Amino acid sequence: MAGWMWFRCFLGPHLQRVHRSQEESRPEGRAGRRPHGWTYQPKSLEKHTDSILGWASALWSLSYYSSPLLLCYLYRKGYICSSKLVPVSQYVGTVMVCLLGVACLRGWGRWRNSEYQQFISILEETRKNHTPSNKKRLACYDFDFSHWPADFSWEEVSNPKLLSKAGVSLLKPEPKLRGAADSVLNSLRTLPCHIISFLIAHSFGRRILYPGSVYLLQRAMRPMLQQGQARLIEECEGQRNKLVACDGNEIDTMFVDRRREEGLHGQTLVICCEGNAGFYEVGCMNTPLEGGYSVLGWNHPGFAGSTGVPFPQNEANAMDVVIQFAVHKLGFQLSDIVVYAWSIGGFTASWAVMSYPEIQALVLDASFDDLLPLALKVMPDSWRPLVTHTVRQYMNLNSAEQLCKYQGPVLLIRRTKDEIITTMGPEDIMSNRGNNLLLKLLQFRYPKVMTDDGVRAIRAWLAASNHVEEAAVYSSYEVDDDWCVSVLQSYKTERDVFFPWSVGEDMTLEGRRQLALFLARKYMRNFDSTHCTPLPYSEFAAPWGL
Repeated sequence: MAGWMWFRCFLGPHLQRVHRSQEESRPEGRAGRRPHGWTYQPKSLEKHTDSILGWASALWSLSYYSSPLLLCYLYRKGYICSSKLVPVSQYVGTVMVCLLGVACLRGWGRWRNSEYQQFISILEETRKNHTPSNKKRLACYDFDFSHWPADFSWEEVSNPKLLSKAGVSLLKPEPKLRGAADSVLNSLRTLPCHIISFLIAHSFGRRILYPGSVYLLQRAMRPMLQQGQARLIEECEGQRNKLVACDGNEIDTMFVDRRREEGLHGQTLVICCEGNAGFYEVGCMNTPLEGGYSVLGWNHPGFAGSTGVPFPQNEANAMDVVIQFAVHKLGFQLSDIVVYAWSIGGFTASWAVMSYPEIQALVLDASFDDLLPLALKVMPDSWRPLVTHTVRQYMNLNSAEQLCKYQGPVLLIRRTKDEIITTMGPEDIMSNRGNNLLLKLLQFRYPKVMTDDGVRAIRAWLAASNHVEEAAVYSSYEVDDDWCVSVLQSYKTERDVFFPWSVGEDMTLEGRRQLALFLARKYMRNFDSTHCTPLPYSEFAAPWGL
């Protein structure tokens, strides 16, 4: 019995914190009583052995990311040969045996800790019998999420036969039509480009685009993430869940339920989509939480507790299972869900509203229309064909194209000092790709209004860098808000059609300008800040609708 317990401790996860609800307190005999939880305190043997294994893991990750340069250096120095590799392999084998011994000692240290023994027993019991009571007991512990039992799988509500091998459907770039012979010759000619694009996308390209998926960054942010998660669970009564997407990736989520609280917003669920280095523990979840909304946050594949890699297909698969979980497990209707995204999260958010058009509304903060212009700005001009092919083939974040498939209310929030999604620098507000996102959406929804004159009027408004300049532009065109609302309301009442609308077809030039500016101000709000500043709740508003 004791040997079996030691073996479970040897294979068990790293325990980081013990949570307690607001009604419970730290047990007697523990110094420094706290009402909400405490950091797990390993004994000396476990603490030191765990530190050694942690450093070994960090060195392995560093070696992995620097392996191309390391291999080139070793090859030039003549170390990659049989006479050199044999002793190196012996050294590596010795190190592995030593690390195994250290892991055994760590298991012994855990076995001697009654708190860890209690945790590992609860974990084993929950794996055998995943009941709500067992899950509630297990939720009192923060540990390696890979050991957490799955709480929901897409297979519970979806038919695998209806999905493609890759997963949910994505919008693909239209292929260029060619003759059969020409197509074969072109494929052979572009084969090197395809190979290089694949290697770029699956090596440094993906990590540059999603730095949050890099293990070293996650390790550096671990204390901050643990602190944020503790706050969500202990102060906001958050519920952590593991979802299994259709591609097998495990998605780490956090749900804060406000439906039982008094307030106007508790019945509305805000699903948050984070940025390329954002985590729900410290990300945009805090904004709707301040407003009293029920909130569901999730981490990208490969971020913190989530598994996989954040390619567009995996991102969409993850977003799909999050929505399925919200509807079938949490009990929300699609019409009660608002999707809120920051930065690159606009891709998954726009995919969500495109695929689930019944969703109530969409809020995009500091998002862009397309990844390609932003990728081209940081690469040499000579690389343009290669960058274009790589982005379109493997990282096609076409948010604007997906957004135009949605018929519901949309709010775009533009950061006036954004330094990330501008192509010319933060001082050039007209190079902010949020402008292009707004123009593409309005041009699709109101093509008769968005003539050259209408676009020119909106560009003048977009060039304003503060509220005073915005108001000056707006008043210079003498926009009558009441008249604009009456025109749009009348069109909707008489026709009640889907976008695109033909409103403005028989309108004067002045009328189209007024309507274009009115729509631009309703669809976009400016926030005087940089890209990474947390959005205050005062700037978070329900999108406009008739």
